[in-house]
Amino acid sequence: MFAHVPRSFPQPGHRYDVAVVGAGLAGCEVASRLARAGRDVLLVTQSLDSVANLFHARVPGPFPPSSLMEEARRAVSPDETPWALHREVKGRLEAQSGVHLLQSCVSSLEPAVGDAPHRLLTWEGPSLSADAVVLAVGSFLRGRLRAGTVEEEAGRLTEVAYDFLADDLAARGVTFEEREDVWAGESGAGGALPYAVRYLTLAPSELDGFALRRWPHVFAVGRCTPGDVTYASAVEAGSRLAGVLA
Repeated sequence: MFAHVPRSFPQPGHRYDVAVVGAGLAGCEVASRLARAGRDVLLVTQSLDSVANLFHARVPGPFPPSSLMEEARRAVSPDETPWALHREVKGRLEAQSGVHLLQSCVSSLEPAVGDAPHRLLTWEGPSLSADAVVLAVGSFLRGRLRAGTVEEEAGRLTEVAYDFLADDLAARGVTFEEREDVWAGESGAGGALPYAVRYLTLAPSELDGFALRRWPHVFAVGRCTPGDVTYASAVEAGSRLAGVLA
């Protein structure tokens, strides 16, 4: 599958083996495991401050054994907030050979034609190239967050939705279903207020396992796919997808 094998410092036009869009739990797990397997991986997120972000006031667990998330969870104090887990995961990814952790907003996916790579266009302007793409965008495809009577374009509190990417995929014929997650809130310091998020997931007909049927070497994992997803199942799915791609 992969035309590019040697690793190098990313430069304009750099061609990655795999580009992972979204640095939630599933995306981080895919990127970390692929890098361990020797792949040259781009992990792109709208904000480096939201890598492995959670909505709980405390770190849940355990996660699947030998996963990046479980290794990070064990490295922080049990009474720490998720911010400590975020710092630990982000630090491990930044130190991991083979992972380029990039803050950027992917606005469009141009599928590969022939031997050319897939191209990810960004809101900021530069395009990114990869032989395979993983969509791990969670609840951010046209996410609408409602707290009380207020609604905003967000996939999680204070985190902006992926409207551009959702609209681009829809224009290319990708079909979706709508889902809503309701969060009852959490009392105590750091606990979030109750809110609900309505967002798009890929329709079951779009997928064959992790693979998008319409485009070779484009995959999806985590909350943007059909079915119930927990923190642990997202990490486990990321691990399995990495096994497929490695």
